[in-house]
Amino acid sequence: MKKKTDLKSTGTPASLGMRLRHARLVREMTLKQLASQVNCSESFLSKLENDAANPSLTMLHHLAKTLETSVSDLMSEDWAGDSPVMKPEQRHRKRFLQRNKKGGIELENLTWHHKGGLLQGDIHIIEPGVKSDALIEHQGEEMGYVLEGVLELRIGEETWQLEAGDSFYFPSHLPHGYSNPGKSVTKVLWVNTPVTF
Repeated sequence: MKKKTDLKSTGTPASLGMRLRHARLVREMTLKQLASQVNCSESFLSKLENDAANPSLTMLHHLAKTLETSVSDLMSEDWAGDSPVMKPEQRHRKRFLQRNKKGGIELENLTWHHKGGLLQGDIHIIEPGVKSDALIEHQGEEMGYVLEGVLELRIGEETWQLEAGDSFYFPSHLPHGYSNPGKSVTKVLWVNTPVTF
């Protein structure tokens, strides 16, 4: 007999902007100091903290590293499920627009968020012509499986073109990024450890 899924909640989740501001104040940094370290403008940071703009995945990584926190903690919505099963309608999605606003990357959670969790799975949904705006690096390991479309994966100085059915693995401390060079949406099952997003 299947157990009915109940969602635990700790109340209204804090927004990304509120979490960024809190992390910055904890580090006793001004907007100007943080902007200088992550190479962006004070006005853009102010917009982020007021939820008037969205960061790219790369910028989010830079902010988390500089503020000595993690992307997962900044994006966490403080919810977790009692059940080991997650139905499609229960999955949260996070969308990251490119700077030109003409496309983006969407992450669809496949795992419940648990504070201190060691493993995270997402489906990366990458629109045609979209690429990560810079290489990122962090601690951990990653593996993925291309579900549909074409993925151009860059790790260090090497680049691979993957198609549906191809898989990959790499340690996360190697600079990495990806793009969708195709004409249709690319979907990738992506697993990180420890939790990254």
